[in-house]
Amino acid sequence: MTEFPRCDRSPTWAALQSHFQQSGRAFDVRQAFAADPERFASWSLQAPEVFADLSKNRIDRATLDLLLQLARDVQLTAQREALFNGDPINATEGRAVLHTALRAPAGKGPFTDEVQASLTRMLAFADGVRDQAKSGITDVVHIGIGGSDLGPAMVVQALQSYVPAGLRLHFVSNVDGHDLAPVLRELDPATTQFIVASKTFTTQETLANAMAARAWFLAAGGTDVAKHFAATTSNAKAAADFGIDTTFGFWDWVGGRYSLWSVIGLPIAIAVGSENFRALLAGAHAMDQHFREAPLERNLPVLLGLLDVWYRNFHGFTSRSVAPYHQGLRRLPAYLQQLEMESNGKGVDREGDPLSFATSPVVWGEAGTNGQHAYFQMLHQGTDVIPVEFIAVKTPNFGAHVGGEWLDRLKDQHVKLLANCLAQSQALMQGKTAEVARAEFAPTASKELDPDVLSRHRSFTGNRPSTTLLLDALTPSSLGALIALYEHRVFVSGAVWNINSFDQWGVELGKALCNGLLPRLASGDAAGLDGSTAGLLNKLRA
Repeated sequence: MTEFPRCDRSPTWAALQSHFQQSGRAFDVRQAFAADPERFASWSLQAPEVFADLSKNRIDRATLDLLLQLARDVQLTAQREALFNGDPINATEGRAVLHTALRAPAGKGPFTDEVQASLTRMLAFADGVRDQAKSGITDVVHIGIGGSDLGPAMVVQALQSYVPAGLRLHFVSNVDGHDLAPVLRELDPATTQFIVASKTFTTQETLANAMAARAWFLAAGGTDVAKHFAATTSNAKAAADFGIDTTFGFWDWVGGRYSLWSVIGLPIAIAVGSENFRALLAGAHAMDQHFREAPLERNLPVLLGLLDVWYRNFHGFTSRSVAPYHQGLRRLPAYLQQLEMESNGKGVDREGDPLSFATSPVVWGEAGTNGQHAYFQMLHQGTDVIPVEFIAVKTPNFGAHVGGEWLDRLKDQHVKLLANCLAQSQALMQGKTAEVARAEFAPTASKELDPDVLSRHRSFTGNRPSTTLLLDALTPSSLGALIALYEHRVFVSGAVWNINSFDQWGVELGKALCNGLLPRLASGDAAGLDGSTAGLLNKLRA
């Protein structure tokens, strides 16, 4: 793979540091709005299916110009083309990274014949399971972990209004049997379809759950494992040894956390149907084209990725909170944790040299308005400044079964939801001075407390940055675009940092040590272990 320049070796990096010290550190979004009444128009952008308001961020034109120059210095556009062209940008594993090919229209991407054939076969099977009159299936249990679980589980949850009544999907990932047991408790083997998702069919957690599910199936009267179990795997032989005849394979250029667009998306296709699955792909492809073709200064994934670099490396913000104001997106923060932190949580560059700067922030969050009653206190008044990403959906979809006064009330609740979303970003930016708090009446405050002391407790510094992403509706197409937006944003920051965003060696050490400890838990042999691990092993065996 071609070597690309590292950001901190560019003269623009030093210029950004100087700019931050001179004006970036003290930048106040409130003053920026006062100086520029058109700031919202200047700092908002419509991308495919997603409108973004960046105006509440600590950024101005001078900062953006420097960030764009940094992107040019690290040859971001060339790195982007290497991604789309299928160059082996995952150099440590010698692989291309071609999730974009999975959602390209027929004839428009690499490996198009293989991709389309795999997609057609997978969708035919999905529609067959979804046709409950013929299949008799009422429940689908998907067994996977990591990228084989987080993406499909998040998408199915988000698109619940597209799932037919009488079809239930369950996702099991944790090796803890307390994940699987409650799912199986109410199921009937005769009406249950299992999907085992493991590229190698060797993933410890997935295989343990699959074997336990098969044991339940046979003990509960199931008689045809081959009919009721399918696998998304490239190891058809291992699946056959398990008793599975129906397998769907994929390629080594499909990374786990980018795999929901492949046959790993089988539970999504069963849930929403082939037409809607293709719409999911089309929405993602539209964002792919935007990322590949839009000028850098009007390219939403580029702007968000550069903003992440600005906050992480210059402001020193260590985390970012994602607050989707739609219950269907409540699993999105968990999905984004893997997408970003597993991709960019690296400490060396592509050449293996240690980095002198920070990389991935901690990504975390909760659906609004639940988050307001949990952690928003810290966002508003805590000692750390944490950029927040709000996601709002203009038009709700409660499903065809909702009507009458019930529907009217739910629509009214959606208005309340949107008002809360707007209010939180407004409050983070505006804050409240002690003088304003002093003049307010606070009915729950102690009457014994000095008013000046109370006003300091009830004041907010403000100038806390946020981004708001708006969808007209939560549809397969808009969700596909939103997910692809996040994928490309992660790529941009990783490209600037000159790290390999597509391996995950940090996951492997714990797996290897676990395999070594398993027999020790049975035998009690603690020889050679550190004192803490040995002590805990003996405690667990006592």
